[in-house]
Parts: sequence; structure tokens; C-alpha cells
Amino acid sequence: METAKKPVITSGAHQGQSLSVAGGNYRILISGKETDGEFATIEMLVPPGGGPGPHAHAGFQESFYVVEGEVEVQSEDGIYTAGQGAYIVIPRGGIVHGFKNKSGNMAKLLCVVVPSGLEEMFLELGVPVAEGEFLPPPVIDDAMKKKMQDLAEKYGQKMYPPDYFTKSAKE
Repeated sequence: METAKKPVITSGAHQGQSLSVAGGNYRILISGKETDGEFATIEMLVPPGGGPGPHAHAGFQESFYVVEGEVEVQSEDGIYTAGQGAYIVIPRGGIVHGFKNKSGNMAKLLCVVVPSGLEEMFLELGVPVAEGEFLPPPVIDDAMKKKMQDLAEKYGQKMYPPDYFTKSAKE
């Protein structure tokens, strides 16, 4: 018996939902709905000072290719400065990690998540924006912290305090 062939999935240069997430812009290039949940691909424009704080996710792998700019990736394994052309893999299993754009320029990353699902969290958390439109980072008050924590848990993630790595190094 022959298996049905899946169609080619394409996403044009200006296609995909763009979202403002914590001051950056994330464009869902390919969602899990298009891949039967196998993976999702997200373009991330991360402004200076932007990027997620310490977090972990045991159930999916996250890979980043640095298209432009530079980010500092921090994990339980140490710190790595990832410049243009660098590739980072956060394996399944739950290692605590995060990254920050510590440069003065925009960083552009291509993120692939296996299996998909993370893009759904961004769709719930983010605010739809036009291509090239940047919103200021949201105010992180108690209500926003709770919303972020609840969404993180809903999508299989655990968030850690911003000083997690500096605190862990002193212990």
C-alpha cells in the first residue's frame, strides 16, 4: 500500500502572522497546523535588550539560527555568544536557558521547534502587528507575570527568576 504524499509547504517573504512578544516581533512562518504538529518555524526579531529570561521545557527541542546580529545564550552549561551564522540547539529534557540581545542592533533569529506548540503560546501571549511595526515591551506587573506563568505552564514550560543564573553561580 502506497502512503499518501504530503504537499510542499511554502511561506512567502511577507506571509505569516506577525506578533509583538515582549518588545520583539515573532512571525509564525510555518505552524504546527501545517505540519501535523511535527514542527513549527518562527522568525524572531529581537531588539537590543530583548529576549526571554531563564526557562525550561522538557517536551520539545528548540533550535535557533542567527540570521543577523548577535545574542548571548545562557544555560546551565554556561554562556555562549551567538553571532551571525551561529546555530544553537536546546535539546528536549528541560535544561534551563534563555537569551538576550546584548548588542546595540536588532537580532534576527530563525527558530524551529520540534514538535510544534510553542507558536500557539506566542499566538495567545502576543499582540498582532503589521510587518515592521514594533510595540514597546509590555509592563510586567503582577497580572502580566501571572498570565505569562499560566501560559508557560499550559505549553509545557517552566519559568525561572531573571537572576536564576547569577544566583545559581553563587551557590
